[in-house]
Amino acid sequence: MDTFKSVAAAFFGVQNNNNRKRDLSQGKLSHFIIAGLLAVLIFIACLIAVVSLVMPS
Repeated sequence: MDTFKSVAAAFFGVQNNNNRKRDLSQGKLSHFIIAGLLAVLIFIACLIAVVSLVMPS
């Protein structure tokens, strides 16, 4: 869960340097990569959903 919090903070640009160093020293890189990819996929899916709702058929 801490990995997802760290990725979310970094994704929105609110991650400070001390927290980033702490998270990267305690977590595995593969977990951050997977969480980052999932965050990007969810973001893209949300964008597609919003555009499909806004654009007329």
